[in-house]
Amino acid sequence: MHKVFFFIGILLLKLGCTPDVELDSKIKLITLDPGHFHAALIQKSMYPEIDANVSVYGPDTSDIEFHLNRIEQYNYRDINPTRWNTNVFKGDDYLNQWKKEGKGNVVILSGNNQKKTDYILSAIEEGYHVYADKPMAINADNFATLEKAFKLAEEKQLLLYDIMTERFEITTVLQKELSQIPNVFGELIVGSLDQPAITKESVHHFYKKVSGAPLIRPTWFFDTKQQGEGIADVSVHLVDLTFWECFPNTSIYKSDVELLKAERWPTLLSSSKFKTVTGGAEIPEYLKSSLANDTLSIFANGAINFTVKGHHAKVSVLWNYEAPNGGSDTHYSIMRGTNSNLVIVQDEEHNYNPTLYIHPLKDVDESILYQAIKNLKISYPGIELKTTPKGWRVDIPDALREGHEAHFAAVTKNFISYYQNQSIPQWERDNMITKYYLTTRALTMANN
Repeated sequence: MHKVFFFIGILLLKLGCTPDVELDSKIKLITLDPGHFHAALIQKSMYPEIDANVSVYGPDTSDIEFHLNRIEQYNYRDINPTRWNTNVFKGDDYLNQWKKEGKGNVVILSGNNQKKTDYILSAIEEGYHVYADKPMAINADNFATLEKAFKLAEEKQLLLYDIMTERFEITTVLQKELSQIPNVFGELIVGSLDQPAITKESVHHFYKKVSGAPLIRPTWFFDTKQQGEGIADVSVHLVDLTFWECFPNTSIYKSDVELLKAERWPTLLSSSKFKTVTGGAEIPEYLKSSLANDTLSIFANGAINFTVKGHHAKVSVLWNYEAPNGGSDTHYSIMRGTNSNLVIVQDEEHNYNPTLYIHPLKDVDESILYQAIKNLKISYPGIELKTTPKGWRVDIPDALREGHEAHFAAVTKNFISYYQNQSIPQWERDNMITKYYLTTRALTMANN
């Protein structure tokens, strides 16, 4: 009889746990101190695996209001509106309130980068998975904290993942695909400091439109102690793409990279332009040390030369105030192979559309190249090869050009799959650690 009661007790215990298991199978988001528009872009789409109820915690500032307004715009747009229900806590005690209420299971972080690394560690300590916008660390002290967070996340079997949208830009995807076809690309050359094997340059703009409306940036965005310098911010994307394209699904350890050179320089921004892009804000006291002759000097630009597994690479990030008429943020990339170079350009000549070229370095059997494109068309329908004076251009249909904002949904679907598997590939974890090691060390070098 005692055995019967024992087994009934075990059965009831299991049944009692079932609702919790089902509940945990769905992602429940917590957005903590949102200050960057990327926090909202994650919610521009709905996902069946993510609960529509989202908890938001933050100080009572304009940052959180801008975030909530963007979510409302998505909920009430005419085409494919979202259905997010937002539960908000605003106030000085937002961190304690978040920890006390214990809602959700995934913390979204996209805001003031000075606070972000501590938020990451706190979320992991509290038992949450973390889905964070880049950069997860903006200086050497942050990186030490981030390493601690990764170690603790592994011990607690929690996910810690950053949002690498640029992996989903179609020209970058095809550049990577073609670089893996030896008959087309050959092998990645070793390169040199003056002619790296891979070069990536990204140009951004302070004044832009997001989801059809002018972007109002918070004043702290222009303080590199809070936002991070360009060399430790946008460069994260470029280092990530370098690892991802050159060594797919391969762990890159700190011992695999060598920092050779790092430099930084400012973007000059007049007080009137500062007011325009911040919605009329006055220059705050913490920026006064960067102000001279009514102009701010913001160290948003930087370049890093390094080697990865012995191959030379260079990444550069530039920030201007506003794009030229009809322009946008731009990207340039070249991968140098023994058979050909794969080049992405995005300029006025190409109507600011990213365009991929294949520039052969020796005679190439066109039948092999056309067969390669034919094989790629299975996964990327509609791509075509066009002859140019220097080689070939890969024409890409509009259906494959999703745009930056749509890439957030693609990355989020990746994160969802990792959540469902309750694990991130080891190479992803290793490469996140190494890229932040590289960018934060580059900042230290550039400042010395």
